[in-house]
Amino acid sequence: MADQAGDPLFQSQDPIFDRKELLHVGHVPDEDRIVGRDDEIESVAAEIGAITRGDPPNNVMIYGKTGTGKSLISRHVATRARNAAQGNGIDCGVLYVDCSEANTETRTTRQLALSLKDGTDYRENIPVRGVGTMEYYQHIWAILEDCFDAVVVILDEIDKLDNSNILMQLSRAREARKTDAYIGVIGISNKVKYRETLDERIDSSFGHRELFFHPYDASQLREIMRNREDAFQPDVLADGTIELCAALAAKKHGDARKAIEILKEAGELARRTGSEIVSEDHIKQAQEVAEINRIEELTSGATVHAKLALYALASHIITGERETYKTREIYERYVGICDLVATDPITENGLYRQLKEQAFLGVIESEKTGGGRSQGSYLLHRLVTDPKHIVKAVRRDASLEELPTYDRLAETGPATGGRDTDLSSFD
Repeated sequence: MADQAGDPLFQSQDPIFDRKELLHVGHVPDEDRIVGRDDEIESVAAEIGAITRGDPPNNVMIYGKTGTGKSLISRHVATRARNAAQGNGIDCGVLYVDCSEANTETRTTRQLALSLKDGTDYRENIPVRGVGTMEYYQHIWAILEDCFDAVVVILDEIDKLDNSNILMQLSRAREARKTDAYIGVIGISNKVKYRETLDERIDSSFGHRELFFHPYDASQLREIMRNREDAFQPDVLADGTIELCAALAAKKHGDARKAIEILKEAGELARRTGSEIVSEDHIKQAQEVAEINRIEELTSGATVHAKLALYALASHIITGERETYKTREIYERYVGICDLVATDPITENGLYRQLKEQAFLGVIESEKTGGGRSQGSYLLHRLVTDPKHIVKAVRRDASLEELPTYDRLAETGPATGGRDTDLSSFD
């Protein structure tokens, strides 16, 4: 193969980025780059720290919105616990599984078994297909018994698993004499109601503690961004770009992951346009791209009805003259939109639950208000983001791409009364 070092097609130095890995989603930074999570680090350490002394750790569930440091802190603390345990002569491992990808018990156990085997002398072959879940468990128990005293298992986006049986298997493994190794499980979820979905038997066996991570504020986001400045070449970031990036992220969602994504996307935009600096204009353009991606990510696991509920609220705001709407108003619009996409609507109570879930994820905000004697109290819902971002994100679902675009909705102007009259032209 020809030497590419002198090929003019490939620049020897990236004009924008120096250490781009610092902006990668899966990057776990050094301790001095972790900002605003001292209490959370100590809380997680308190739950699994016993493993460093050869004692059984607690299982723990960590809840919080996207980008609040749940995965980062879990991996950071688990790695430090492993190192501390090994320093005490304890063979300890750390396993990480993204359950949004390994979303069945078989896929999760297969990944755990293969990850455990890495770096050990375990000689048994572990098939990647053609075997059942229980065979993967047998490999897990055998490797633990032969090679480990303890292990921390991180199950990220645990709510995406098709069932929670793995929690019982892992938490009862020692009691059931499958292995003498201690197993500590850290579950991570955006859904604070996840525990309510667990079978009573599994919930009792898991016996976990619960921790809640809150969004970052603007000052914390600024510091996080400054700790990523060396991802860029010297003097590439224009004055004010870090501050603007942090302010936009704090205003929208307090999501550090998305703030970093905005900064990375701004750098990519600068490079694609041949700019020598990353400017505030690049940040603003990148923010819009990142916001649409954020909404799509948050709704990726949602039902079609959740997406249609968001679209109904967005279309109300686009075609109406208000920013907030009642559940009943959204439901009436939603029913009309279901007609457009040939989908049977769920009940109004079902839609209320979908909106409640989106409020927890930070896509919308819901406020209870009083309507006087005649109306009683009711909920008012508003979008946290620009309605055009919702429309674009929802229409990325292939089954919903026939919905009217933002521009077509905006052309209709304010609604004139009656159910969905402003959408009638799209029937």
